[in-house]
Amino acid sequence: MADFKQTVQGLFNAVDVQINGSRPWDVHIHNEGFYARILTHGSLAFGESYMDGWWDCEALDQLFERLLSGRIDKRVTAKDPSFLLVLLRAYILNAQSIKRAFMVGDQHYDISNRLFSLMLDEGMNYSCGYWKDAKDLNQAQVDKLDLICRKMHLKPGMSVLEIGCGWGGFAKYAAQNYGVSVHGVTISKEQMRYAEDVCQGLDISIELKDYRELNKEYDRIVSIGMFEHVGYKNYRNYMTVVQRCLKDDGLFLLHTIGRNNSDRTTEAWINKYIFPNGMTPSVQQIGKATESLFIIEDWHSFGQDYDNTLMAWHENFQNNWHKLEQTYDERFHRMWQYYLLMCAGSFRARRNQLWQLVLSKKGIKGGYTYKNNLRFE
Repeated sequence: MADFKQTVQGLFNAVDVQINGSRPWDVHIHNEGFYARILTHGSLAFGESYMDGWWDCEALDQLFERLLSGRIDKRVTAKDPSFLLVLLRAYILNAQSIKRAFMVGDQHYDISNRLFSLMLDEGMNYSCGYWKDAKDLNQAQVDKLDLICRKMHLKPGMSVLEIGCGWGGFAKYAAQNYGVSVHGVTISKEQMRYAEDVCQGLDISIELKDYRELNKEYDRIVSIGMFEHVGYKNYRNYMTVVQRCLKDDGLFLLHTIGRNNSDRTTEAWINKYIFPNGMTPSVQQIGKATESLFIIEDWHSFGQDYDNTLMAWHENFQNNWHKLEQTYDERFHRMWQYYLLMCAGSFRARRNQLWQLVLSKKGIKGGYTYKNNLRFE
């Protein structure tokens, strides 16, 4: 046991984290089995032991910023044989096949519209806001939606396909402010139900459907925070579907979390508890998937804004926990805190990125630009 503790302390010391220290990012251990557990089972055990109350930290976001900046996760490899099976499954199986596509809807997006309504902005946008000039979450999300609309050169009467429409935030904004018709698809029953309700009276249709079943042409296609569920085995197929559904003179905007290196697995704890079968793409993987199908007109990176977004979500979640604690137990509370603050730390450490790409089928003559409002200059 002493050897395990010494090893963990050495890893923590390398990134200026103390065991039972007095600073916000220091960890406080309540169960001495913690050290052997995380050295045996890696990042999965780190999250599960927090959920079990084996340790605490006043500022998880600051802890993860240090751990991930120092790449401690790369220095601790789980010794559990099941870890090898996870790697093998990632290489052999298609974790995001049509049969498995609806799992993330059932296990994450469908857990409670009330939970998400208390955590997200007024428009229920579950993706990174644009904080360049925003002072709060609601404005950051409105600015993000307007940025997307302007990048796609939306004009009244255009038809727009949204792959992964969430709770209808973009569809409602685009229809109301740009006069377009929107068809949204989702793999979440609860999202579809909510979106249909808030979009009543607008030129919007919502459908429960996997993207691979799409086969109608649109003037514009947008996907906001959905590509993270596609999986590397399906990136090319996804782009082929978008290409066949986009008119020749159309534009496609892809808004996605990205990673700095090409990989085929995702973080074990996130995969088990938050986003089953999810994974984030690399620059290389996106480039390979779009080759010969699209011309990339614009690539915008603003991952630091996701730190602000996640911290705002966490503040809303904490402030509204008293409205949720009769529905969820303390283990869920700790799990959700861990999820939001670990992700905030990962973006702050620049281990994750947020990208918006604009793509065309044949290239825009004279080059691509989009109209900037003064506040975006």
